[in-house]
Amino acid sequence: MQAAADEVKARLAPASRIGIILGTGLGGLAEEIEVEAAISYDDIPHFPVSTVESHHGKLIYGRLDGVPVLAMQGRFHLYEGYNGRQVTFPVRVFRTLGVDTLLISNAAGGMNPNYRRADLMMITDHINLQGVSPLSGANHEPWGPRFPDMSEPYDLELRRIAEETALEGGFRLQQGVYCAVVGPNLETRAEYRLLRLIGADAVGMSTVPEVIVARHMGMRCLAISVITDECFPDALEEVSIPDILAAAAEAEPRLTQLLRKVVSAAAPA
Repeated sequence: MQAAADEVKARLAPASRIGIILGTGLGGLAEEIEVEAAISYDDIPHFPVSTVESHHGKLIYGRLDGVPVLAMQGRFHLYEGYNGRQVTFPVRVFRTLGVDTLLISNAAGGMNPNYRRADLMMITDHINLQGVSPLSGANHEPWGPRFPDMSEPYDLELRRIAEETALEGGFRLQQGVYCAVVGPNLETRAEYRLLRLIGADAVGMSTVPEVIVARHMGMRCLAISVITDECFPDALEEVSIPDILAAAAEAEPRLTQLLRKVVSAAAPA
């Protein structure tokens, strides 16, 4: 981890307090960043490599409305064959480089009947059904405690800023519980019914491991899901990856507006 952090520091140089993880179909936000330097994941020691077609696989340093940010253009998933520690390795690197605020986006299926395709959902809590914790195994005390508290994984102040931004922008920002599963297959009708029954509003294949590790290391987190398909068991329709990417593209301008405001408000004085 230290070797990876040293390489990123040498190649990207300046420090940032804000890290961004861009999910499926949402890499276009990187175009809003005034890029000063970029490095391919292939060139970072011990870094995993994105195998998902819509994930670009670059770490970007630049400025968003003048605020220095580090952005992952592409992330990693358990379904790619990585384990929990590999999936969250970049979060450890971010924290070692001085990042203390993590903003995450993802694509998710919406199970709450009030949600519609291309809605944004701010995650208020999560359910981990991936069958693994990225903290399994020996704990490295300098990184964080053996049993980190998870009573409030998503920062209340960042959520307040996001909510105000949506109100000012005149667009809908849903709020709900995100359930993480392994994937890569989508869910059956029966599985959607079960997930809804246990309290989930949206389901996806990422984010929760990164948030667990970020909280383990004392970072504050905000996560936004783009609802890319409506997962209502009694009216379920087949969905394709192009459909999901199209929904993400439709939502991206609102997501960009929201994250820009959060970045500006969260920047150190």
